[in-house]
Amino acid sequence: MKILLSGNEAIAQGAIQAGCSFYAGYPITPQNEIIAYMAKHMPKKGVFIQAESELAAINMVYGASAAGVRAMTSSSSPGISLKQEGISYIAGAQLPAVIVNIMRGGPGLGNIAPAQSDYFQATRGGGHGDYHLIVLAPACVQEAYDLTQTGFDLADKYRIPVMILGDGILGQMMEPVEIRRQKTENRKQKQPIKPWALTGCKGRKPNIVKSFFLREGALEEFNLKLQKNYEIIRQKEARFEGLFLSDAKVILVAYGTMARIAKSAIFELRKEGYKIGLIRPISLWPFPVNAFRHPSIVNRHPSFLVIEMSYGQMLEDVRLAVGGRQQVEFFGRSGGGVPTEGQIMNKVKKILS
Repeated sequence: MKILLSGNEAIAQGAIQAGCSFYAGYPITPQNEIIAYMAKHMPKKGVFIQAESELAAINMVYGASAAGVRAMTSSSSPGISLKQEGISYIAGAQLPAVIVNIMRGGPGLGNIAPAQSDYFQATRGGGHGDYHLIVLAPACVQEAYDLTQTGFDLADKYRIPVMILGDGILGQMMEPVEIRRQKTENRKQKQPIKPWALTGCKGRKPNIVKSFFLREGALEEFNLKLQKNYEIIRQKEARFEGLFLSDAKVILVAYGTMARIAKSAIFELRKEGYKIGLIRPISLWPFPVNAFRHPSIVNRHPSFLVIEMSYGQMLEDVRLAVGGRQQVEFFGRSGGGVPTEGQIMNKVKKILS
């Protein structure tokens, strides 16, 4: 069955069908449709709370996750900044949670136009300490629905917070979404058992959920445990889409909404005879470095053109993945400016001239 949903609504519906039974959030554009959708539908499935602040919302998610339920919060750029301490605590307590950021322009309060300038914040942790989030970047409304469900599964599998990173275009656009009920209707029953959860200790030893380690050496030991988990995630959970990579002389690199515009430019350029390809990272952390190191790419030495709604953040990860072996160019706009198909085509032609 297909229904017409906005990206924000698809994320909310995906969360509900993933078995999310606790949601806490605070209104901020351009993600308010998530809160509105959850307010309407969550009371039938679990608990919905419009918290008094972003700080309250993330700490409510902390508590709900510690009790073993699937929990989610959502916000937009400055609201996510306010949640960073709580996100660090959740990561430090090894708790699963899903956090949605529908990015807006910045820095500061900025505006409600789309941007991708929270990439550093998302992929570098954002809060204090040595930790990571898994970061998934949908490029269409169907993916917003699907990757939200994947996010809950990964959060439970690795006991890690997962961020769904979109922007104002993705959040507001409407597209048909296939609701895969057969796959998701029994999801609650299939959720993993959580022996670490704080469900009451009758009949077993009490569980303790914490991120506070005072004994000498204990915190370093715990951090090493986290790093081992992160390395497993790097090896197993990197995701990307490749397009026309076998013959491309210039490979565009873009994620989320920007990748859609890049694809349009690629199809037009190939009609004109230009051999152009695309690498679209779907997981921003772990970043899909192997996509850039495949022998078919390395041996042909194509150039890369990174396109972002920022002034160069994912660019750094692309340069690290390429390792100086090939030319890496950049084109970006921010503060609500969106690179157009024509601007991308002109940039590619300059590289090839």
